[in-house]
Amino acid sequence: MPKVVFIENDQRKEVEAPLGSTLLQIAQMHKFDLEGACDHSLACATCHVIVEPQWYDVLPEPVSDELDMLDLAPNLAKTSRLGCQIVMREEYDGLTVRLPKK
Repeated sequence: MPKVVFIENDQRKEVEAPLGSTLLQIAQMHKFDLEGACDHSLACATCHVIVEPQWYDVLPEPVSDELDMLDLAPNLAKTSRLGCQIVMREEYDGLTVRLPKK
């Protein structure tokens, strides 16, 4: 099973990432502090993550609705994405994301 690395408060934790699950679902499964208030409907930015630069271009480009929601996210970075919009695939094994400081 592929793995995802979450960095929260400068601590790295590698977790199993079931194929077809979103990063939001994976984070919640492993008790990371990622809210997802809109339940994957692209109506909020509470699942904002910062993708490590080497992984950003591996992922599909964000759709315009995601970019609009990211404008509302605090601590926005050049490689910010919404965790609800990244669906785990085999080629993302090792994907590393940082949870923004709140």
